[in-house]
Order: sequence, then C-alpha cells, then structure tokens
Amino acid sequence: MKNNIRNGLFMLVAGTLALSCADYNVTDDFTVEPDPTFVEPYKDLAPVKTYIDRSKYPNMTIGATLKVTDFNKQELAHAAAITNFDNLAFGTTLMSGAIINNKGVMNFLDMMDLLDHVEEIGGDVFGSPIAANANQADGWLNLLTAPIEVPVDFVEGKSVDFSKMTTFDGTIEKGKAAIVSYDGQNALQIGTTSNVHIIEGFEVDPLATYTTTFWAKADKDASFNVNFSGNKIDGNGTSGKWTFKSGKWTKIVVEGKAAEGVTEGYLRIDNALAGAIYISKVEVGYYPDNHRQQTAEEKKDTINYALNAWCDGLMKINEGRIKSFDLIDEAIDVKSELDNGMFDLKHSDEKIFWQDVLGCDNYAPAVADAARRAYENHGGNSSELKFFISESGLENTKKMESLIYWINIWDANGAKIDGINAKLNLTYSEDETKQNANRALLDKLLEELASTGKLIRLSNFDIKYQDTSGASVTANDITGEQRQKLADYYGYVIRSYMTKIPHDKQAGICKGNLADTTDPVGLWSVDNKSKDWVRTATYKAFCDALSGK
Repeated sequence: MKNNIRNGLFMLVAGTLALSCADYNVTDDFTVEPDPTFVEPYKDLAPVKTYIDRSKYPNMTIGATLKVTDFNKQELAHAAAITNFDNLAFGTTLMSGAIINNKGVMNFLDMMDLLDHVEEIGGDVFGSPIAANANQADGWLNLLTAPIEVPVDFVEGKSVDFSKMTTFDGTIEKGKAAIVSYDGQNALQIGTTSNVHIIEGFEVDPLATYTTTFWAKADKDASFNVNFSGNKIDGNGTSGKWTFKSGKWTKIVVEGKAAEGVTEGYLRIDNALAGAIYISKVEVGYYPDNHRQQTAEEKKDTINYALNAWCDGLMKINEGRIKSFDLIDEAIDVKSELDNGMFDLKHSDEKIFWQDVLGCDNYAPAVADAARRAYENHGGNSSELKFFISESGLENTKKMESLIYWINIWDANGAKIDGINAKLNLTYSEDETKQNANRALLDKLLEELASTGKLIRLSNFDIKYQDTSGASVTANDITGEQRQKLADYYGYVIRSYMTKIPHDKQAGICKGNLADTTDPVGLWSVDNKSKDWVRTATYKAFCDALSGK
C-alpha cells in the first residue's frame, strides 16, 4: 500500500476518531504512524463524514459511488469510501441487467459478499434502481415475452406429377431437363451438371418451414445439392449433398425456409456428375408458423411475474439491510409530449419497457408494491423503507415539472414514493457570465426540488472544469489555482443544498468519483507514477462546507 493513500485514507488524526481502517483492510505494510511524505497542507484533516453537525443536520449524509467488484477487493476505493462516507451506492452493478442472465438465472454472489461485509463493518448502502429502461435483464424479459408455441396443421400446397406430363415447362437455370419415358412411365430427367426447378410458382410465408417431397431414381448412385427458395438445404452426404442408391424409386423429404426477402417458392436440384436423375412426382406443403404473439393480458401477467421474481430475489439477499432504493430510474422522455404539454415516459418498439406493459400510470405503483411486499417477506421493516425516483436533467424546468406531474399520478395511484434522487451534471466555468448562470441554474433546481415536499438526494456529484473558451481542463493539466476554484464551487453546491433543502428533507449528497478520472473530479488526485491517492483542495472544501464554514 502506498504511503500517500495509506495515510491520506487510513490515518485518522488530531484525536477526531480512534478507529482505523486497518480494521477493514488487510494490508501487509499498514502502520498507524504519520508518514512524513504525506502531502501538505491537508494531512491533519479528519474523514469527510465527521465534519457534519449531526445535531443540526440529523438527516444529512455524504455518500460515495463504487463498483461492486472494486468494493469487494477491499483495496483503495474501499478504504476511501468506508473511511470518509456515510453510505455507498453501486450504480448499475446491482441492477437486474448485471444479475439476471438471459435464462433468468440470478447471480447474487457479489451482492451477498458486499452486504455481508457492509453489515460486518456497520456501513450503509443506497440501493440501485429496482426498475429502469436501461441496464435491465433484457434477454430474460425478451425470453419471457416471446411468442407462444401453438399446435398447427400441415397445409397442403402445390404438387406436380411428371408421370402425367409430356413436356417440361419449368425453369432450367443450367444444363438440360426434359420429360422422358423411364422405367415404364414418364419422368423428369435432369442431366448432369444441371440446375433445375422441379417445383415452383407458389408464394412462400417467410416464417414457415416448408416440406418438399419427391420420388427419384437413377441408374448410378446419385449425389446432388438442393436449394429451397434461395437457401441451400444440407442433406446427409459429404459437404451437405443429398444422396441415394441407384436401382429403385427413393422418397426424399426436404424441409427448409425461404431466404430472407424471397417471396417466390421453388425447389431446385443441382445435379452432379454421376449421371442423370429421374423425378416422378413432387409435392410441397408447410406447417404455418407455430407461434403467436402473447396477448396484452398475457404479457402483463408475464411482466408482473418477472417484476415479482426480481424483487423477491433482490430482497431475499438484502434481508432488510438496504433500506433506501431508487425505485425507478430515468423514466422521462424529453422528446415526446403528452396532450397537456408534459413530457411522456419513455417507450420502445424494440425492447421491453416495464411501463409499456404495466401502463404509465401504474408503473411506479406496481414496482413499489412488488418491492415493498418482497422487502417485508424477507425480514425488512417497511416503516424504515424509502423509495426514490431518480432522474437526470432536472435543471430543465419542463422536465422537472413533468417529473412532478408523474409523481403526483403515481402517488394518487398508491405508489410509495418518499423522495427524488436528482442526478447532477455540473460544470465550473472560468467565464464569469457562464458560471453565474451555472450557479443560478443550480439554485433554481434546489428550490424546485424543495418545493416538492419530498426527501431530496443529489447524486453523480462530480463537477467538470472549463476554461474561458469552454474547453475542458483535464486532471493532468489543472493548476493549483484552478483546482481551488473548482473546490470552492463544490463547497458552494454543498452549502446551497444544506441551506435550501429543509433539514428534515435532506437525504444527502452522493459523490460520483472518489479520485480524479481524466477530469479533475476527485477528492483525491492520482499520482501518474506511483498511483498514490493524494487529497486535493476539494477534500478540504467538502470538510469545510459540511461543517458549516
């Protein structure tokens, strides 16, 4: 473990907290002694969460977002998160798309390890969205709502009896074919290296599997290819060829579908070099597609089953340990309006969206009811359970109004909706005019959120940095002065939240990234060579803002 991160995350100094993260992390070189290489001037700061005045802000929390795999490694991200934050969120990695495979098998192993460990250390988790449009178990939902197999009868089609014909007027693509006298009857003779349609002139159903039956004879063992309406149909011989022994009439049955886009039905024989083939009779028919679409009521029952199965599996593993969840996520469609001018919910013709089957008005009520019931069935106390509606882009006034519109509908229909989880998309600009607009937009968002009377949580709390030209400044290029300006804006957002959101409605703020990415979004920067995590001015800004400075 590197010195900077070891002391920056693990060392709890100045008498603020006696417990060390060494209790939670297995580290071969962990020491409790201060390391002189730790970067000034932030080495004496305590963990971020300890700066909240819990008596003044009893509901205020500070959270961190991680991947389940990163947390379960119990390395740097794990140490930073549990030392400095009240609760943890795991984004898409606890959603159904990451847990349920295409056959409906649910793999909760990582989640079980995570919850067992969090319970052991006395931590808290904010639950990932239970239902959404993205990151869902699409393969499973598609399987469940697939067309149903039904019994069908064989449909007789066209037949041709060459024994009753004197001339052949079918299609010869290559070589020779004619009606000749053979074996005491007339038959269609197909010469060597000849490609001949032995039956044609019927329309094909692109979904149907056709059965073509013909009787053939040859003076030598025969070997040929078969093509049904543009599709080569493999037989029992080498390289997919069809074969039969000479000397007797042989019944041959070919099953196949037409190639995509082909509407004309035919069966073509591509004869090889062994000798002529003689055909006495051919007939074709098909079994219609033996599937039908599920009715609206059947699909609704199916989706209700899926919803209840998912919630039951989730809450069985949870055992009441996660008490706050995003109920549904990113439901609003800003490209589609209702007659009343509000934005509609998202819909899809390609994927299964819960609201398309359950109904927009009943979407949240159905998810809330299934999740609450499963929570209670598996040891949870429903009086402690909190459900949030998570949405991004709420700085768009119309989107905010539309979200409130839908929440009011869902509330009226009996949904349990305790709060709103507003996903932030913040930028600091060196352009003063733009930055003043950024602050005004944030303040307006917080005021509108407060007006709902719901619990308010802010998530995805990362702020990107732009210079006066609007270009992004990377973590590698940002100067100390610029980093301080960015940190000051982080502090501004925290203070605004704690001021504008009533204390009893504060459900907390959740950081997006703990350390810098390509953008300088972290409470810690990352040394390019040593990979040490080093506290930034943003770390201090969090501490100061949360303490009320």
